[in-house]
Amino acid sequence: MTLLSEILDYNEQFVADKKYEAFTTTKFPDKKMVIFGCMDTRLVELMPKSMNLKNGDVKIVKNAGATVSHPFGSIMRSILVAVYELQADEVFVVGHYDCGMAAIKSDATLQKMLDRGIPQETIDTLTYSGIDPKEFLKGFDSPEDNVLNSVNMIRNHPLMDPKIPVHGLIINPESGKLDLLVDGYSK
Repeated sequence: MTLLSEILDYNEQFVADKKYEAFTTTKFPDKKMVIFGCMDTRLVELMPKSMNLKNGDVKIVKNAGATVSHPFGSIMRSILVAVYELQADEVFVVGHYDCGMAAIKSDATLQKMLDRGIPQETIDTLTYSGIDPKEFLKGFDSPEDNVLNSVNMIRNHPLMDPKIPVHGLIINPESGKLDLLVDGYSK
C-alpha cells in the first residue's frame, strides 16, 4: 500500500465517521492573529499547543526557516491577505532553535539535485535568467537574526498597516519554550 492509498483510505473513514465536526470553525481567526513559522515537523502540534492555540484561533503560514526572502513573494502576500481580508490584527514570526535551515549549504543542495538527475544546464539556465541558485537555496547562520530580518521585512513592507504589531519569537523545538525577540507593541 502506498502512502497516498493509506491517506485516502483513512480519509474516507474520517469523513464517514464525521470526525471533521470537532474541527468546524470559520475562515476568520478567533484570536485575530497570523503566525509565520517554520515547516519543521517538531512544530506541527508543539507550536500551537505551546501558544495555547486551537483550531480556528489563528492563520498559520509556514516555509523553510520562517524566512521572508522576498518582499513581494507568496509569504508576504499571505500575511497581507490575513491582515486585510481575514481579520488578523497581529503578526507573530516564530523561528526555532536547531533549525535545519541554519545547516543548509547551497552547494551541497545543488549537488543533491544533480545527483537526482537535474541537468546542470537547468541550473545554468537559472543563472542566465538572473537567479543565483546559491543565493536562492542558502540557509542562515542565526535563527535569531533570521527572525529579526523577517520581522523587519514584514513591519517595513510598504503595504503593511503600520498599526499592526509584528512580534518576533524563537521556540525551543523540544520543550516549546518561547523566547521573545521583538515585542511588536513597543515599536
